[in-house]
Amino acid sequence: MNLRDLDYLVALAEHHHFGRAAVACHVSQPTLSTQVKKLEGELGVQLVERNARQAMLTEAGELVVERARAIQREADSIREIARRVEQPEAGRLRVGLFPTLGPYLLPHVVPKVHARFPHLELLLVEEKTEAVLEQLRQGRLDVAVVAMPVDDDGLHHELLFDEEFVLAVPADDPLASIEGPASLSVLAGQRVLLLDDGHCLRAQALSVCQLAGVSERDGFRATSLETLRQMVAAGVGVTLLPNLAVQPPVPVSADVRLIRFVDPVPSRRIAMFWRHSSIYADFLPQLAELFRDLPPGLVHALTTDGCSGDGTVP
Repeated sequence: MNLRDLDYLVALAEHHHFGRAAVACHVSQPTLSTQVKKLEGELGVQLVERNARQAMLTEAGELVVERARAIQREADSIREIARRVEQPEAGRLRVGLFPTLGPYLLPHVVPKVHARFPHLELLLVEEKTEAVLEQLRQGRLDVAVVAMPVDDDGLHHELLFDEEFVLAVPADDPLASIEGPASLSVLAGQRVLLLDDGHCLRAQALSVCQLAGVSERDGFRATSLETLRQMVAAGVGVTLLPNLAVQPPVPVSADVRLIRFVDPVPSRRIAMFWRHSSIYADFLPQLAELFRDLPPGLVHALTTDGCSGDGTVP
């Protein structure tokens, strides 16, 4: 039994005629008929009912064709893997990001990736960080773009950028009158709105809150950055937002005032991860470079040694 014989049988199932099936397979009718008979002999069962007008599959033939189609799909997948290894920029890449980054980073990155690699198909998956990393380890994702640190010796990483946090306060809050960058001390006495458990931004914001000696607002945890933004606009409290989430194309809210921090500015470090054994290992640094090359002012780009573009350590 070989793939070619199964292809002949599947074609016969689709066309119900030896002549038309042979044309579809680009072989002569005697060749196709002989190979199908050979397959029947090998399996020891009749697969096709033959008459002068048409060919119909037997019950056994229908069952074999069902499995043959599955084998064809697997064979196509194997060919696709080989093609992707040979030409990774023309294949399909599954990229995972976390929710407080993906919607704000991708508008700046996807057009450049498409322009540089027009035949590359990006399949974008948005999950919380732990889910993204687990899918990467299991081989269900090819790439993860997440915040450091990640402790996993099985993964290679390329540093991308440091993203600063800004303070978002209601437009009528006394803090809104602050001119210029502020120190973390302005948070004193504030109850900061945070995301729900499982979001890496929650842990990052809590770290900032601990530095500032402030705590979380009781009784409320948001499920998204947009919910946080709306709660600030409604005057419920203040929060920390990553810089990409307050840049175009994100619309400006007249009810929210954004305040930047003085040095050292609280930030999070973003990196791209992939498995050491990835078939894309030679290609992915090129993708990382596109994710790193963002418009000026959005983030602080990093080189692979952890230094920012001007040579200083963040």
